[in-house]
Amino acid sequence: MLNKYPLWKYLLIIIVCALGVIYSLPNLYPPDAAVQITPAKSGDSVDEYTLNKALGALEEGGVEFFGEELQEGKTALIRIGSQDLQLQAKGLIQRELGDGFIVALNLAPTTPQWLMDLGAGPMTLGLDLSGGVHFLMEVDMEEFIGQRLDGYRDTLKRNFREEKLRYKRVVKAEEHGINIMFAKEAVRDEAENYIRREYPEFVTETEDKEDGFWVQLTLTNAKIKELEDYALKQNLTTIRNRVNELGVAEPLVQRQGRNRIVIELPGVQDTAAAKKILGKAANLEFRLEAKPSASRFSTEEFGFKDPNRGGSSRIEKTVIVTGDNVSNAQPAFDENGQPQVNINLDSTGGAIMGDVTKKAIKRRMAVLFVEHKVRTRYVNIDGEEVAQEDKYVEKKIISLATIQSALGSSFRITGLEPAEASELALLLRAGALAAPMYFVEERTVGPSLGKENIELGVTSVQIGLAMVLVFMLVYYRVFGVVANIALTFNLTLLLAVMSVIGATLTLPGIAGIVLTVGMAVDANVLIFARVREELKSGMNPQQAIHSGYDKAFLTILDANITTLIVAVILFAVGTGPVKGFAVTLSIGIITSMFTAIVLTRAMINLSYGGRRVEKLSIGGV
Repeated sequence: MLNKYPLWKYLLIIIVCALGVIYSLPNLYPPDAAVQITPAKSGDSVDEYTLNKALGALEEGGVEFFGEELQEGKTALIRIGSQDLQLQAKGLIQRELGDGFIVALNLAPTTPQWLMDLGAGPMTLGLDLSGGVHFLMEVDMEEFIGQRLDGYRDTLKRNFREEKLRYKRVVKAEEHGINIMFAKEAVRDEAENYIRREYPEFVTETEDKEDGFWVQLTLTNAKIKELEDYALKQNLTTIRNRVNELGVAEPLVQRQGRNRIVIELPGVQDTAAAKKILGKAANLEFRLEAKPSASRFSTEEFGFKDPNRGGSSRIEKTVIVTGDNVSNAQPAFDENGQPQVNINLDSTGGAIMGDVTKKAIKRRMAVLFVEHKVRTRYVNIDGEEVAQEDKYVEKKIISLATIQSALGSSFRITGLEPAEASELALLLRAGALAAPMYFVEERTVGPSLGKENIELGVTSVQIGLAMVLVFMLVYYRVFGVVANIALTFNLTLLLAVMSVIGATLTLPGIAGIVLTVGMAVDANVLIFARVREELKSGMNPQQAIHSGYDKAFLTILDANITTLIVAVILFAVGTGPVKGFAVTLSIGIITSMFTAIVLTRAMINLSYGGRRVEKLSIGGV
């Protein structure tokens, strides 16, 4: 019988449409403006006392808030009356709590629990719509050059010993250089020739003083620029890897000038975690514990990271390998259920580790956890308190174990809390920062801009949709009503799919939705025009409907496939806004094929199929 679907097909269409409605519903519940409080140190938590201090600061500052809550005993979330008050609330709380906590802007979901239990959530909005986090980070080039000079100094010492060139002192100079003192002039001259031959990146100059014969090494400008470019490129790669670990949709990470990196994270819900991961210049240093007879000039004393252990230990200044040599790191647990990090070194690091440890069996090796931090303090300037940031490096011992046998490229680190083990593994796996970085600027893209963009975008969709609905209703009558219902479900399914797959909606994406509306109607126009032609040629209504859908299908399919190919190419080669447009267009093509052909055919079948029809309400016939 013509124009009749089997029952299972009707049920399938109903299920698809029902799921579309359910998974698009969360987009009707906009999130609340909020601030989130997170401990700066992994393993710590926010307690009731800390939360009450934050609430007291908001009350004293006259900021409206509601719905405060402790989340899993680790972080706190406070909902703010409006987005305009978020920055003020953040400043008040940060000043009250100090550097021990990270206070970040957030968006607290308002989706009903029953929808969340079904896995439904609102779609992610791009930076141009919902705003997001904008970071400007600066690479500390002076610190990086200093680290490299430390490496050169240790290598030169080792090379001089191998070449039997006896030196008295090797010290770092202030202007990107190293000064070496020798007892004999002949040895100094031989060492200078060796340096010129093996280290062309240095310019050498000799000087005779009362205490000895000196050779001064200074890095060339070309080498300094090469090192700075390397540091920035390596940090860019590392930051991108960390952003990927965070799972942020359509991020922007790019270089700005000689030593800065811009990071934009649209739709980020937990900005505190993002800042914690991106900004932490965490690294490892592997060093031997100092012998009792070792000179204090060649050793340093460090405390333990575990506060329960207490005390300190003297460690040699010479670094065996660092986190830069780590090729992989994974958190795990030992046989006693204690957290650990399984480390794999690259070939260079593995060789150095093997050479050093085979000569140091029964000695203890320390693993230092190195963090570059910023301390905020408030100073009084002209009667006004101004926040100033001081940079400092914190090094703590996380492991001090006896070397039982020569180590290779694989070993493990213990002595960490579970959260610290996971975080350390993530940072090392994403790659260590070549040079320490600091936050120069942190801001949220203005919520008023995002609100205005959303309102303009929604208005454009509403106007376009209204004009199409009126046209279809007037021109195609009952068939126009069917097309309008299908078009409504098309938008519903489009929003549902984007929400489920986590696609990011940008302003160009809204343009893709408007285009999808036109394309969906275009398919129905082709079908209805074909039905009209068949009726004019003398076919009865049932045959005209059947023939109209069948003959228009190939044309619609060809047109949509070619457009889909273009959308896929745009997604493959485009970036940022272009990808947002391509994603929306691709999903819209697929949903419009379903609603314009399958859904409208089902409704037409229910209206006219299986019974005698003398005339169709399709207009123009």
